[in-house]
Amino acid sequence: MPAIYLTEDDVRELMDMETSVEVVEEAFRQLAEGKAVNVPRVRAKAGGVMLHNMSAGAEYLGLVGFKAYTTTRAGARFHVVVYDADGELVAMIAADYLGQLRTGAASGVATEFMARPDAKVVGVFGTGRQARTQLKAVCTVRKIEQVEVYSPNADHQQQFAEEMAEWCVANVVPVHSPEECAAEKDILIAATSSKTPVFDGAAIDEGTHLNVVGSNFLSKAEVDAATLRRADHIVCDSVAQCRLEAGDLARAVEEGIRDWSSMHDLAEIITGRETGRATPEDVTLFKSVGLAIEDVAMGAEIVKRARAAGLGRELPF
Repeated sequence: MPAIYLTEDDVRELMDMETSVEVVEEAFRQLAEGKAVNVPRVRAKAGGVMLHNMSAGAEYLGLVGFKAYTTTRAGARFHVVVYDADGELVAMIAADYLGQLRTGAASGVATEFMARPDAKVVGVFGTGRQARTQLKAVCTVRKIEQVEVYSPNADHQQQFAEEMAEWCVANVVPVHSPEECAAEKDILIAATSSKTPVFDGAAIDEGTHLNVVGSNFLSKAEVDAATLRRADHIVCDSVAQCRLEAGDLARAVEEGIRDWSSMHDLAEIITGRETGRATPEDVTLFKSVGLAIEDVAMGAEIVKRARAAGLGRELPF
């Protein structure tokens, strides 16, 4: 069967958040069972362009693949490529929206297993594309009634609130300070490009669950030492990859606030080998840096749906 190319429009037509959460949860479950392998991101730079590459093997899907993307001052370009068990190219997929979906879905899975079942009030730091799919994922796994969003840009706050109120069927309102956004929340989302902490951890209430997803560089940290001291459970999409990329956690380890050995992989939480929340009062934190196994699993589902719908342009090789 010829390999196909799928555009961003194809991905948007074929994939939704509900399915993405299911696909990503299964990918983590298969990681725990040893039927999938994730290889951390590596980067190469030449002049003003940086290439980021990450790969995974999914035995349970009969596929291997990688995500490669470039970043420049002009922006980023993303592709996911998958091959079958015979080593034949299956598809190349434009993967900007795919990446937004899978990152949101990972937090959705973490929220399902770590947030209180009655969670209904959310605080969001950030108003970009990742913040949107983060909130959509949380609203997919919990019945959210109230959302408060903070950004230094008031126009961005208002636009986010209007769009997400409709998308999540919830009351979404801008707030005027980071502390207001962090206080009295069941769930907090940090999805920013900030290099420094975006709120004071002292403002967090007991029982809060945090999804921290904005940074995958050691030079950046969205949450402060107070937040990490207060976290009763810290779960990573991959502890091994967070050791390479999670500036939030690396700084806490360097300062003796936390230890890597006390953190757990999300796969362990999903399979019940570790707990992500012991009591309603626990503060829980999920740190995501993004894994290739999520991209490959999402790619496999998108290709399956594309074949069924007759979408995709055949590649000449």
